[in-house]
Order: sequence, then structure tokens, then C-alpha cells
Amino acid sequence: MGPDATLDFMRKVIALTPAERDQDHIRMLVDHDPKVPSRQNASVEDDARIRENLAQMAERLEAAGADFLVLVCNTAHGWLDRALQRISIPFINIIDVTVRTIAEGQGNVRKVGIMATPACLDAALYQDALESAGLVPLPIEGDLRTETMALIDRVKAGDQSSAVSAGMAEVARRLVEQGADAIIAGCTEIPLVLKQEQVTVPLISSTDELARRTVSLALGESPLRAQLTH
Repeated sequence: MGPDATLDFMRKVIALTPAERDQDHIRMLVDHDPKVPSRQNASVEDDARIRENLAQMAERLEAAGADFLVLVCNTAHGWLDRALQRISIPFINIIDVTVRTIAEGQGNVRKVGIMATPACLDAALYQDALESAGLVPLPIEGDLRTETMALIDRVKAGDQSSAVSAGMAEVARRLVEQGADAIIAGCTEIPLVLKQEQVTVPLISSTDELARRTVSLALGESPLRAQLTH
């Protein structure tokens, strides 16, 4: 999973925490494992390694004392079955959190554009969740998928230039042209370069929504056990 996206999530958790001193902040345990194979076009062998790597990461974090787990990668949620079977603490699903925000807080939204990786879209993670919430998914297709993945790869390589930002904004613009009432930034690299002021409809950052839910749960503002997803 991308280190810049992980750091972005941590910064947002810190910024959202009402802290006046170091001791007021939320303790975070982070397992950033670069050995997890790419989720894009994963082979059968890589598929098994991804599931096992994620399961081991989850077990390590639970053993270290985590009260609940989050995963700052949308696509990897398609490989979580083994991890969820091997932990006893709640897991907070970034897909569910993001879609719930739209369903509960965007009353005039019907059709939702999805900017995500090809593997995330092929797994229909957001499409299924949106349909279950009574919303119409509008995923990027064809050349837009290829273009978006190329831009995500540039972000992963450290390129957060204005050219990459403009490219992401163009993808969002084309989704709006197709009728999107809101757009999900469904890859945690996307919010690093695409901002609300570049998009003419609500832009829902999966990173932001996961950070908000994390802070709410960690501070006891939401019941933790109600979040158990396995």
C-alpha cells in the first residue's frame, strides 16, 4: 500500500483530533508492509500472497494492542477474507464508510462517479455497495480506467505535480459530463492530487471519510462493537 497515502491518512487523523497537547492525540499502530504484491492483474500466486500478507498484518496489529483495524487502500479490501477470519477485533471498511457518507449526507445525489483502480472496479467493491444503498454507480470505463491508473502510478512514484492534478481533474470532469451527481475518490492516492475546488460536484475522499470515522471511534463518539464487520 502506498506510503504517501498512509501518511496522508495519519495527518488527517491528527488534524481531526481535538488535541491541545501530545497526550490528547490518538495512538496509532501502523504496519506498512511493502512486500504485499500489487493488486493490479494479480496472478493466482500473488492472489494467495496478498491474502496471507494482509492476514499477517492484521494479526500483528491485533497482537500489538489495536482496538480496531483500518486499511488505507480501497483495492486491497477485495482480499480481506482471510484477515477477517483470523482477527477478533472490529475492522472498519473504507468502502462502507465512504458510501454511508453519501447515502446519509448527500440527499440530492443519485448517480455516483467512481474513480478507482481497475482491480477495485473489477471487484465491484464500490458498485455493489452503492447499489445496496439505493444509488447508481458510474465507474470510469475504457480509456478513463487506463488514464486514471497511469496517474495513480505517477502519484505512487512521487509525482504530485500540477500535470497529474490536472489529469485527475479531467477524469472527474468527464464523469460529471456523464451525469455524476457526486464523485468518489476511491483510491487513497487520488486525494493527494485532486481537491474539491477542481470538481463541480461533491468530491468524496475515501481517505477523509475513513479518518473521520477513525477519530470518532477512537474518541468513543461512536460505539465500536457496532462496527464489527466479521
